[in-house]
Parts: sequence; C-alpha cells; structure tokens
Amino acid sequence: MSADTPLLHAWFEIMDSNDPDRVLEHITDDFQLSIQFSRGESAAEFHGDRAALEVYLSQREKSALTHHILSGARVGVTELCLGETRRDGEFEASFNASAQLTEDDKVRRLLICRTPKVRFTD
Repeated sequence: MSADTPLLHAWFEIMDSNDPDRVLEHITDDFQLSIQFSRGESAAEFHGDRAALEVYLSQREKSALTHHILSGARVGVTELCLGETRRDGEFEASFNASAQLTEDDKVRRLLICRTPKVRFTD
C-alpha cells in the first residue's frame, strides 16, 4: 500500500475488484464528486452525490481495468495522485485524483480526471 496516499490506493484497489460498490462504504453523507472521463475523442462527466457515484459504478466494466498510482501526496486531509489505467497490462489512460477526507478517512469530495492523450510513463 502506498504510504503517501493510503485512502486513494485503497479506493482504486476496491475499484479494480469484482465488488467496486464497496467504495460506497468509504464516503460521507455529504459526499460530492466529479469524474471527467475522456476516451480521447469523446468525454463524459459524472457528477453529484452518492447517487451519481452509484450510476458511475453501474456502468463500469468490472475488473477490466487496473489503476496504478505513479506518485501522490497527502497534505492534511487531502490526498492527490497521478496514475494510469491499464487493460491487460497495457496503457489505456492517465488519471489524476484529488480527495478531501474527514478526520476518520471517509471521502467527502472526490475529483478524478482521465485521458488517454497524455502519458507520464513514456
């Protein structure tokens, strides 16, 4: 587990599993998110509260992509990371994530941006 971003590391580990809905156990009652999801030529945004996260989770391919955190940091109750998603071990997209946490490490705010157009591991 990454010592720099333990919550985001755990979050993406859950997202990569066969039961990504378990991330719902890690959010606050006033949770808000925005996920900017680009496939390169088109993009979508998922934003809102718990219900929006549930919609996002319902449309994902389970266990198809793996998230790999390349670097990250925690400052107070904020975690930030840069990573990439891989399909069958091959690069698919770069992402960054920012999470505002509570004192007991629940996610209060989450912003994730993803694009296949920029790669940091070349």
